[in-house]
Amino acid sequence: MCRSIKVLRNHESLATDAEIEAAALQFVRKISGYRAPSKANADAFNDAVAGVAETSRKLLTQLTSVSDTNRRTPPPPEGEETCTHARIYRQPSAV
Repeated sequence: MCRSIKVLRNHESLATDAEIEAAALQFVRKISGYRAPSKANADAFNDAVAGVAETSRKLLTQLTSVSDTNRRTPPPPEGEETCTHARIYRQPSAV
């Protein structure tokens, strides 16, 4: 991941539009391999930056903190295993 992209989710303050745009730009630069795209690729590059920024804003507004919900994960449906981690990472035994 880009070292210059900082964590935008902060419990004390909301990320500014400038911070979100800067992170989106760095992300698209990393993915595309361009620091500045050619004229032929400028529209696609700028659309990608705008899309990443929009999705990031949406994500940041929808996330809740543990203190908001008072729990990290919802309880499992009745009758299901309570240890999701064990169920997901269980490997079949070698015979």
